[in-house]
Amino acid sequence: MIHVAVIGAQGRMGATVVEAVNGADDMEFVAGLDASDQITASNLGGAEVAVDFSTPSVTEANVHALLDAGVNVVVGTTGWSDESYERVRVHAEESGRCVLIAPNFAMSAVLAMKFAALAAPYFESAEVIEMHHPNKVDAPSGTAVATAKGIAASRGKAGCGPMPDATQSDPLGARGGVVDGVPVHAVRLRGLTASEEILLGNPGEQLVIRTDSFDRFSFMPGVLLGVREVSKHPGLSIGLDTVLDLPGLL
Repeated sequence: MIHVAVIGAQGRMGATVVEAVNGADDMEFVAGLDASDQITASNLGGAEVAVDFSTPSVTEANVHALLDAGVNVVVGTTGWSDESYERVRVHAEESGRCVLIAPNFAMSAVLAMKFAALAAPYFESAEVIEMHHPNKVDAPSGTAVATAKGIAASRGKAGCGPMPDATQSDPLGARGGVVDGVPVHAVRLRGLTASEEILLGNPGEQLVIRTDSFDRFSFMPGVLLGVREVSKHPGLSIGLDTVLDLPGLL
């Protein structure tokens, strides 16, 4: 049995994680902590792995506290920067623990990101549109940022030049944000859970890769997989694909 604690257990995602852990034959839910609870070894109920679905403003501090408490960590909270990743990487290595941070745990989203990176060098243009419920506090989503970075890295490796865009005036920011040269657009719409479209274009053709999550439980198989696999990957792993066997994609 894997003993699991959940940070942010009373939130929408956290409560779904608790339900999923309770339904897994190989796991036992041992502690649920929220914003008012201090993260210490004594409060974690003997957990071996902690799952963090808190908020971007506190997730890095939570991870450091969990590492200090001696547990491995699976993180679904977004809002990470290269600098915060590096601080966690160093701490995980120094503590001999394992951390998995994934911008998205839905299998369709993980594969969509991989498919986009695979296809990107073969198309002249690429843009990302992410669509979420209006209660999401960060934009663009971590999934969209990771998708754009993957596209840019793949194009860079293949020696592709800048993508065409003759825009000279955009006072309202209608062209969206730019992540490593890839335009990213964020939609916040009531009724959505989490969706992403990756648009890739050439003269006379277009490839659209789309992933939709209609319910938060769509993320749970990936979360449980992360809980099972995190201890096999020392240090920091970024992305659920790092613990999946996806030969031949990249």
